[in-house]
Amino acid sequence: MSERHHGSCLCGAVKYRVEGPLRPVISCHCTQCRKTSGHYGAATSAPKDKVRIAGDVKWYVSSDAARRGFCPDCGSSLFWDGGGENISIWAGSLDGSTGLTLKGHIFTASKGDYYPISDDLPMAEGEDPELTTK
Repeated sequence: MSERHHGSCLCGAVKYRVEGPLRPVISCHCTQCRKTSGHYGAATSAPKDKVRIAGDVKWYVSSDAARRGFCPDCGSSLFWDGGGENISIWAGSLDGSTGLTLKGHIFTASKGDYYPISDDLPMAEGEDPELTTK
């Protein structure tokens, strides 16, 4: 039996399904993730061809490199798309038990000054393909 994951926005207008495994969760402390989430982002990812989305996602082009998907009704942050083969999925939008674990932190040089990173997981001051693609 293959892995299957489900998720949705807060109001349920956008739902998604992922067929197959998800990458471990990475915390992103960049300014854009902090402004989008109100704290810092925590996301997993999956190949785009394994993600099925039902409902209308509003896409915001947040930089030359990426766009962010959210529910136009309730505003829930759901996706980050950097144009590659995978799409990042906000871990908090997944339904039920995921079996996922936090693997590390990226863009720590941009983290907020109001919180410490108090675990011993790998950290990168900026982007780190070793953390985000495996």
